[in-house]
Amino acid sequence: MNRRGGAEFAPASVSSACGTASLSRLFPGAVAASALRRVSRESGAVLLLVFALMAGLLPAVSANADEIRPALLDIKEQNTGLFSVTWKVPTRGDRVLAITPQLPQSLEMLGLPSIQDLQGARIERATYKNNADSLTGQSIVIEGLAALQTDVLLLVQFQDGTQHSAILRPAAPEFIIPRQASKLKVAADYWSMGTIHILEGVDHLLFVLALLLIVSGIGPLVKAVTAFTVAHSITLALATLDLVRVPSAPTEAIIALSILFLAAEIVHKRNGVVGITERYPWVIAFVFGLFHGLGFAGALSEIGVPQHEVPLALLTFNLGVETGQLLFIAAVLGLTALLRRMPITIPQGAWRLLPYSIGGIAAYWTIDRVILFLPLSA
Repeated sequence: MNRRGGAEFAPASVSSACGTASLSRLFPGAVAASALRRVSRESGAVLLLVFALMAGLLPAVSANADEIRPALLDIKEQNTGLFSVTWKVPTRGDRVLAITPQLPQSLEMLGLPSIQDLQGARIERATYKNNADSLTGQSIVIEGLAALQTDVLLLVQFQDGTQHSAILRPAAPEFIIPRQASKLKVAADYWSMGTIHILEGVDHLLFVLALLLIVSGIGPLVKAVTAFTVAHSITLALATLDLVRVPSAPTEAIIALSILFLAAEIVHKRNGVVGITERYPWVIAFVFGLFHGLGFAGALSEIGVPQHEVPLALLTFNLGVETGQLLFIAAVLGLTALLRRMPITIPQGAWRLLPYSIGGIAAYWTIDRVILFLPLSA
């Protein structure tokens, strides 16, 4: 497989207003507001804590936030000693990630590889002859992976039915082919992938954050988060099992639009207008959760699922998504609890910064994603 040129993605920033107001205005949701009610005014420097979460999320503004877009290396034995190798690497425009698989030394390429450019990926296929008795104990290394923030799904399938799968990461770009596959390894890899996906999927996190800012009370919050979980679990399973097919580009645009909708609902709540999300939070969470589940399924389909472990991979990936989501919620509530104990002075009207930042990011994503699937001529 040949080395390719690559690229990475970009950042953004925010500004603030002037005057003074209570910190509870910054978080219009009652969950945050009740926790911050007793905060007094004293140190403007502590205001930075309010935006700590947003500061961590904003660098993904100019990137396509829901893309972990892992590469795929599929090595399949067709006949004794003959292997078909498929290398699928993500692209953005005409840029290809600069990662190259180094196959076991005993594999010799027969003929020339075929190269196919698709939307968002380049696929290279080739046939190899194995000059050794077995690939067991030999290593596969992804060169260049340590310099990039992406993963590579590796699938190795032998003619006798033995299969191996692994997720290679920047910190661990090498895989040594074992004699027997490990279910525990598959479970751990896909759980990790699900956790990383939700924590790096800024659009999903902004949706959850917006829910936290709108929903009043622990009971309604639990119902909303549960509805979101149930909904995305349903569509993740249906799409992964190929029972439902929805184009990825419109799905990602709707996900961005869902965040924009919630950002407007935050402003309405702050202005005393009771919106549909505040009235029926679990309904809104469930409806939009269906589309977020399709987004999760899109990410999972990009890397593929080992056919011998579909239920296990699907279950553990979904559990990983839930783990990441709960970690994020815990971080938000932990920040709220911390601010509750600290004296602070904030500018007048600063409450607008959070919902307007969320809305601005979501509007950008919506336009960018709609452009991707509209039949616009150059």
